[in-house]
Amino acid sequence: MAHRVTLIPGDGVGPEITRAACRVIDSVLPVEWEVVEAGEAVIPEYGNPLPDYVLESVKKNKVALKGPLTTPVGKGFRSVNVTLRQELDLYANVRPARNLPGISTRYDGVDLIVVRENTEDLYAGIEHRVGRDAAESIKIITREASTRIARFAFELARRQGRKKVTAVHKANIMKLSDGLFLECARQVAESYPDIIFEDMIVDAMCMKLVQSPENYDVLVLPNLYGDIVSDLCAGLVGGLGVAPGANIGDAAAVFEPVHGSAPKHAGRNKVNPLAVILSGVLMLQHLGEVEAAGCIMRAVEQVLAEKTHLTYDLGGTAGTDEMSAAVIAAIPR
Repeated sequence: MAHRVTLIPGDGVGPEITRAACRVIDSVLPVEWEVVEAGEAVIPEYGNPLPDYVLESVKKNKVALKGPLTTPVGKGFRSVNVTLRQELDLYANVRPARNLPGISTRYDGVDLIVVRENTEDLYAGIEHRVGRDAAESIKIITREASTRIARFAFELARRQGRKKVTAVHKANIMKLSDGLFLECARQVAESYPDIIFEDMIVDAMCMKLVQSPENYDVLVLPNLYGDIVSDLCAGLVGGLGVAPGANIGDAAAVFEPVHGSAPKHAGRNKVNPLAVILSGVLMLQHLGEVEAAGCIMRAVEQVLAEKTHLTYDLGGTAGTDEMSAAVIAAIPR
């Protein structure tokens, strides 16, 4: 029986890259896509960039594939991405970063996963003006959320046979908030004696990642640091165009590319579809469709290794549709 999956096309380049990803997924596995719209375009009709019916669809189907959604900078409505994660309690943001064949980078041997707490920290959105010339944002760190994300990271490491979890923090300065996050990670680590545990201050972590990323396995971080460090890790392996992501909770999961909506490229059949295709691979693994996920992954690696159907960011001249068609053609029948 076909899986029923909510599809949120997104805006900017979202619709064209999610279409490409859906074609790839449909070529290996029947999926019933329930398409729902969110973002700036639906505000005139619903008065809200995230209508209730979007949340209800994800709650019902329990799985969604999502394109990027534009977030206004410094003004306008709150991030739909953040709101979606908070409303559905998608507390674990998971962003793998590993070297892929055919993509030339400064680094070899990178194969790590960034696990980011996804519901609180400065991204809780609790902020206000202080008079005319100042503003204040509140950083929220709780024992419940910190313990939950640390346990998720250790369980993920154990399932995947990984050997080390590194908790990343700034507890030397933010002794109470980041101190609590670190305390919780240390307590959880005691229950996983088979996995090496270490902690590292976030600025030192960034330095170590550009010096010797092959030394790291699973990183677990509060929300803001996780967002920044996961983009850094994407840069180690080829950029945001090959960076998939997952937002996972106990009752639902939403899979999406790490990159933004790139509105200047919308409708130009130009943008690399691999980040959303690889997010689809994570989605299939989550659904238990390991064989289908493996077929797509091998096809992607073949296309990358052949280097004849690559988009501009990977040094080629292929368009979105051409590259996704090459992936489909590489899937064994």
